[in-house]
Amino acid sequence: MSLALRPLSAIRPYTPPAGDPGFGVYVHWPFCAAKCPYCDFNSHVRHEPVDQARYVAAFRRELAEQARRTGGETVTSIFLGGGTPSLMEPATVGAILDEIASLWTVADGAEITLEANPSSVEATRFRGYRAAGVNRVSLGVQALNDRDLRRLGRLHDVSQALGSIGLAREIFPRLSFDLIYARPGQGVADWEGELAQAIGLAADHLSLYQLTIEEGTAFHALHKAGKLKVPDGELSAELYEATQEITRAHGLPAYEISNHAVPGAESRHNLTYWRYGLYAGVGPGAHARLPGPDGTRHAVSNEKHPETWLRMVEDWDAGFVEDVPLEAQEQADELMLMGLRLVEGMDLKRWRDLSGRDLDAETVRELAGHGMVERLGPDRIRATPTGMLVLDAVVADLA
Repeated sequence: MSLALRPLSAIRPYTPPAGDPGFGVYVHWPFCAAKCPYCDFNSHVRHEPVDQARYVAAFRRELAEQARRTGGETVTSIFLGGGTPSLMEPATVGAILDEIASLWTVADGAEITLEANPSSVEATRFRGYRAAGVNRVSLGVQALNDRDLRRLGRLHDVSQALGSIGLAREIFPRLSFDLIYARPGQGVADWEGELAQAIGLAADHLSLYQLTIEEGTAFHALHKAGKLKVPDGELSAELYEATQEITRAHGLPAYEISNHAVPGAESRHNLTYWRYGLYAGVGPGAHARLPGPDGTRHAVSNEKHPETWLRMVEDWDAGFVEDVPLEAQEQADELMLMGLRLVEGMDLKRWRDLSGRDLDAETVRELAGHGMVERLGPDRIRATPTGMLVLDAVVADLA
């Protein structure tokens, strides 16, 4: 059945049974109008129109290949990410969603998210995306002042961002938007004011990311040359703590390090990742975790270059460059890395079943003594707010 015929799907969102992380499908649209200087995602600028019909045909072929490998899974979420998926025509989005619905059973109430940039040209497509079946939009706002939007290389201004937020709230049952903080020159008071404005605009979900300097980006080169200064560790921690306090006080507590929601409005798709569920992933640079024929879990990753990926799929039905079975301990490590990002913490029984051992009791006691982790009953552990600030170190110690 076409997903466009399910208008109530986001009003009664699907919730898997307890302990079931769900099964998601990720679709990567790799093209952007411009490359942001902080971005290390697989995104590419093309100065000639993209042949969207040709890409749709390739997505269909790769989706069919991954559907063959996932058997009778029921899709609980679909996420169209990028890149800039809102550069796709609504007919392109509709064709991809209809193909997914033809290959898998899609649960009633499945969450279907599309990432969008808030330029006025792309916002005019929102009604077409909704008609195609999208029931949740994630807007890349990133800042609520024009000076910082220019610094971040964004193509929209605040006026366009506010217009797109308003239009999205009118058209889509669910809305999230992203902001980046710990920006150059940003103090705690600046961020508190901007965050309060964002909460006033938000529907039920905000993604709030600290600016990180990623290798290979324009910001990395500027930072290395001493031409870009970002808040130091102490100020970054103060910004993070202010974020937690303000969002919690306004009814959008953190459920993951960088994600905040009204209880019940968490991103279903991202929870599938963080709860270590299986998911298909198609498109240039996409990743997947698929079941193997021998009961293992396979890590699959695709060719990043769009045109190379396209030719590979046309020739061989798939564009993957890696497809490897994960050993049980590798799965346990991934489960921990993902699960400790969540406020609900990690399922210790599942970790023990995969790794064949318990966590080192002395390490747990030491981390708990320093206020980094806490147990939630005999079979669950989580990082504390203090531990979240140094989560990589916490995971390294536990693993």
